[in-house]
Amino acid sequence: MNRILVIDDDEELCELLSDYLTPEGFDIKAVQTPEEGLCLALSQAHDLVVLDVMLPGMSGFDTLRHIRAKSQIPVIMLTARGDDVDRIVGLEMGADDYLPKPFNPRELVARIRAVQRRFETRSDAEDIPRQSPSLEIGDVILNPGPRTVKIGEKPVSLTAVEFILLYELMKNAGNVVKRDVLSETVLGRKLDIFDRSIDVHVSSLRKKLGPKYQGIERIQSIRGLGYIYSLPV
Repeated sequence: MNRILVIDDDEELCELLSDYLTPEGFDIKAVQTPEEGLCLALSQAHDLVVLDVMLPGMSGFDTLRHIRAKSQIPVIMLTARGDDVDRIVGLEMGADDYLPKPFNPRELVARIRAVQRRFETRSDAEDIPRQSPSLEIGDVILNPGPRTVKIGEKPVSLTAVEFILLYELMKNAGNVVKRDVLSETVLGRKLDIFDRSIDVHVSSLRKKLGPKYQGIERIQSIRGLGYIYSLPV
């Protein structure tokens, strides 16, 4: 997974990333237009995409939407520092991670490595044994075999990250799962003090599952610790 596609209209940044990432063993292809980037992202010639939010013509979000309509290639989005909205929207649309600008290239390498580990060792959640029994709590049924989630008879569409996250929470239902544990298990990296990725994925998961069951919050936040999947009364 060392073939990296960078889509960013900042040519100077693209050159900097190429100069830094190439000695790290990455094969870098950088393009400045979203249209060319989208075509290359769908060509199956690359293993991971680094995608800037602010692009001319078609935004990074629109580019990501087109990518996700046809491909599950890992995508790391570059966002404006401090713009939580961009990060939340990107993750909810299926980005695998984000990095706020300006950033240290070493941090980008760390994020790329973390996404690589997640996809190489999990193969899109293959680390969850397919022979594992289904998990059923209230009206939610998670089946690791075909990787399906249903609320009653209604299927729920989850990203690979959301599926692993829900599996970990339901597997430990009734017990608090710490945020740092979820970050390492689900995202494949240690939790940074300012990193809200897990919180964003939990928020997206809540929306897809519906906030409550029998009047009880399905996924409860335990301040300062993590999250707990509630057991029905």
